[in-house]
Amino acid sequence: MCQALSFRRSWIYILTAVIFAGTARQADAQGFISPFYGYNFGGDAGCPQITDCKDKNHNYGAAFGVLGGITGFEAEVSHTNDFFGASSNQSTSVLTFFGNFMLAPRFGPIQPYGVAGVGMMRTRLESAGQDEEENQFAWDAGGGLIGFFNSHIGVRGDARYFHTAEVLDLSRFPNIPIRETKLDFGRVSVAMIFKF
Repeated sequence: MCQALSFRRSWIYILTAVIFAGTARQADAQGFISPFYGYNFGGDAGCPQITDCKDKNHNYGAAFGVLGGITGFEAEVSHTNDFFGASSNQSTSVLTFFGNFMLAPRFGPIQPYGVAGVGMMRTRLESAGQDEEENQFAWDAGGGLIGFFNSHIGVRGDARYFHTAEVLDLSRFPNIPIRETKLDFGRVSVAMIFKF
């Protein structure tokens, strides 16, 4: 019990530090919003590999936050239908919400970045009259590249890895190939980015 409380406190301290570090505005920092579209692959996603995948789990969402010349912070929400693959007798979806610290040095109109953060992952499963939702604490890490057309508009390519910290029990859903696991998957996406 004490170890579980200590673990949760550690994550609360880390999340608080990430939020304060990310929101500390630099002189040249600007707010941004970035709607994106992509697909999940690997891990528990219905698409086992990033290439040669016939059953892509398309996702969509948006990130918003503050981006300076070296660091930034973003809050991101995304949604995926048919996460475990398309099926006529079941429906699955995953909703994620993450707060991420960004390390993003700017080189003229090009800005490569790395991200890492923590958040929540909500998994919903419907099958044979059963409807279940489960919220789990999770973390993510990844990176990408932003290219700006001007000081306010650009495009963004991104790849990330997501992993829950808690076990997801799927034993009541026989059509899903996994039974009890810490959910994990990768995601690639493309996005527009608008700075203001």
